[in-house]
Amino acid sequence: MLHAVTRSTLLIVALIGLATPAALARDDIRTERVQFKPGASSAAIEGKIKGYEVVDYVLGASKGQQMTVSMATDSLSSYFNILPPGEGDVAMFVGSTSGNQFEGKLPQDGSYKVRVYMMRSAARREEVAKYRLEVSITGEAQRPSR
Repeated sequence: MLHAVTRSTLLIVALIGLATPAALARDDIRTERVQFKPGASSAAIEGKIKGYEVVDYVLGASKGQQMTVSMATDSLSSYFNILPPGEGDVAMFVGSTSGNQFEGKLPQDGSYKVRVYMMRSAARREEVAKYRLEVSITGEAQRPSR
């Protein structure tokens, strides 16, 4: 009986230990709002990340508009994802499997996140990645039909 209790306790402690890094990583996300200059529909952003650092670039857009995002980087291990409004984890575009170029029509109104990150293997080695993001939002918003 004591052996079963000890085994259960160790399992619970191990599961908590696995969950903690993910919870801590979410707290380490730096958020920056992207503002286009008056009359502009695009912006260029330069930055760098090190190790497990993550940056969310947030920009507002409307359903039906076209978003284009491209990233040039000096690291083969840094990428970006695009998260739709209201989403904290599930991306509508995943750079590590789709590359560092996105172009698409937006499915809803709201604030989109362009999340810049480094793959875990490079982050573990505390590598540094310099990058340049080019982001544009063009086209008219899709208005509801009557």
